[in-house]
Amino acid sequence: MSEQRIGPSLLPLRALLWLFSILTVSPFALLILTSLKSQRDLLAGAFVLPDRPHFENFATAWVDGHFSAYFVNSVVVVIPVVVMSIILGIFSGFAFAFLTLPFKRTLFIMLTIGMMVPTEAFIIPLFYEFHWLGLLNTYWALILPQTGMSIPFATLFMASAMQQVPRELTQAAVIDGATRLQVLRFVLLPLMKPAISTLALFLFIWTWNEFLIPLILVNNDAARTLPIGMLFFQGKYLIDIPVLTAGAVFIIAPIIAVYMIFQRNFIAGLTAGAVK
Repeated sequence: MSEQRIGPSLLPLRALLWLFSILTVSPFALLILTSLKSQRDLLAGAFVLPDRPHFENFATAWVDGHFSAYFVNSVVVVIPVVVMSIILGIFSGFAFAFLTLPFKRTLFIMLTIGMMVPTEAFIIPLFYEFHWLGLLNTYWALILPQTGMSIPFATLFMASAMQQVPRELTQAAVIDGATRLQVLRFVLLPLMKPAISTLALFLFIWTWNEFLIPLILVNNDAARTLPIGMLFFQGKYLIDIPVLTAGAVFIIAPIIAVYMIFQRNFIAGLTAGAVK
């Protein structure tokens, strides 16, 4: 009886959730539909199905638009940024969560301020610094700044996640003679897998979509990432909308795929500590 009374009351909420889901998915569905059309199909209407799927649009974007090289460049940049940021974030987060550090509050404030400073505020000094180091138009010009920008968030994220672990677990490990490194490796890290997956997903999305740093620090087409390649590709294929949207699919598809793979861990990481 209670389920029958509760069920109808949830119908408006479910309808609202379905509405938001449709509004969220519709742009991506329209993007994919447009990428499978020809120019003539596009003139027939945005929601009109094509006579046949035109997969050659993806081939044109991949080959003629150099998206194959841009895709590889994005992967080469994303993997080191995510891996190094997570590793450094784990160690620094452990220090903030469990160790007694001098000027700990000051360091915490500095990390917080560093997260709030926009890229536009330091991109010009960064350009001259990398020019002096001779690292412009290289992968390092993309990896090092984005790693530095990701470490403050990774540190605070991992410190917050580690503080959710009951102190009894770490104290018991210390009583058994475990060192700090052993506590981190054998006690905390197994419990941090959902949080690490969530952090990795955040860092992947931010690094994959980064626009300003690759735009300013890389002028060589051989080292451009997908968002910057899309910028120049848009100028070349501005009239050919189906080919242009096919290029956009190459940018969006990896993000959706990674999210779908880590969806469960992502939700678990966000809700970690909500129920003790």
